Amino acid sequence: MTTRTMQVAGFKLDQLFHQAFPPSDAARIVAGVAFDSRKVAAGDVFVALAGAKADGARFIADAVARGAGAIVSAAPRPADLPDGIAFAQVRDPRLSLALAAAVVHPRQPQTIVAVTGTSGKSSVADFTRQIFAALGHEAASLGTIGVVTSKGADYGSLTTPDPLSLHASLDALAQKGVTHLAMEASSHGLDQRRLDGVRLSAGAFLNLGRDHLDYHPTVEDYLAAKMRLWRLLPPGSPVVINRDEPYAAEAADAALAAGCRLIGVGRTGETLTLVGSARDGFSQRLTVSNGGREIEIMLPLVGDFMAGNALVAAGLAMATGEDADAALAAMAGLTGVAGRLERVGAVKGGLAIVDYAHKPDALAAVLATLRPYATGRLICVFGCGGDRDKGKRPLMGAIAAEKSDIAIVTDDNPRSENPAAIRAEIMAASPRLIEIGDRSEAIRHAVRLLGPGDLLVVAGKGHESGQIVGDRTLPFSDHEAVGAAIAEIQG
Repeated sequence: MTTRTMQVAGFKLDQLFHQAFPPSDAARIVAGVAFDSRKVAAGDVFVALAGAKADGARFIADAVARGAGAIVSAAPRPADLPDGIAFAQVRDPRLSLALAAAVVHPRQPQTIVAVTGTSGKSSVADFTRQIFAALGHEAASLGTIGVVTSKGADYGSLTTPDPLSLHASLDALAQKGVTHLAMEASSHGLDQRRLDGVRLSAGAFLNLGRDHLDYHPTVEDYLAAKMRLWRLLPPGSPVVINRDEPYAAEAADAALAAGCRLIGVGRTGETLTLVGSARDGFSQRLTVSNGGREIEIMLPLVGDFMAGNALVAAGLAMATGEDADAALAAMAGLTGVAGRLERVGAVKGGLAIVDYAHKPDALAAVLATLRPYATGRLICVFGCGGDRDKGKRPLMGAIAAEKSDIAIVTDDNPRSENPAAIRAEIMAASPRLIEIGDRSEAIRHAVRLLGPGDLLVVAGKGHESGQIVGDRTLPFSDHEAVGAAIAEIQG
């Protein structure tokens, strides 16, 4: 990956890397920055990053051969590096890359908020975007479902993009007049310094469940990575925390230790207190207390966790100076995010829904949310991804068997693993589980089972438009597969 700008002819090394280079090289002009040696162009700085599979220092020679004029690395200067190549040894190349990216792409929306948590980041980021827009701002969100503005979505693939892509996106959004941005902050992105250099106004914590333990050694390490968000905020910045969720107290302690001020939301929240909620079709009536006053809101979304997500979004708007009553009133106009409790269609008196839940806590929450709406049977189709935390497979199998009436185990994104082996690890959780490996056939079978009052949720892939098998991504959409199965029955 490389980046450059048309605003200036180049950059001085000390502009980009803040005295990391020796004084003799500090004023040298470079054209751009790259961290993938294959993307290096003449005059670029190559930043060698240590990755999970390869150390970027191994590719310094390739970068030089492609025209790199300067190198940044955590390792000492290679003995065979030509004398004319500038070199800086830094403690944290990822941090250096992020800060350089912020110089190359200097423009950012004036108000940026970031949300972290295991589940719900996409919903909260987009809800916050919608509330900002309802309050009259040119707003956007950035995360798993891509960059979303009032003009639609530009689909991406990572919750938190690499720093060069991220800062290029921020610069482009600011150039287009976007003033308010809500973005997701993944544990990977925070740990790998991808958000450094982003000028944040506020942050939020949703929850912490079992996820990414293939990357983080322990749950404590996972939490610590997320808590790094507070240290990226200016001192005294507001932090919104859903007080009803796991690890809320730990997140609050970390925020206070970082000098942040707290905005607590939820049934036990001290700022926005959810006093009561009642189902109203596929909506819910909320009673929210703020400053001793109670406000009634009709939220067009289902489930306690969606109510919590909406309150976090309203809290983020308040954190950036918006009127509390106006922010809460805007909740009534929220629309769901693609692949998050997304209603696809009805057939034979039953309803089919697609959801992104691919972690134990998320699957349990979705099934618990949907149970009251299933006057007949609750049917679940799900799987687990390959090359990811294997420990969650039997957990998800047990959750699906316990919380649904019919649970069908199928393939998700097997990646390099044997799909049958993944399914076997899930199936071991309960004899009640049904195995249908082909995801299209599993969905078709489940849709055919629907009858009056039944509710089907196809969980795991949500908005995704591909299925990763081996090293290929094959076209596949749960939404389209459900729709096709319904059309077969109706047609």
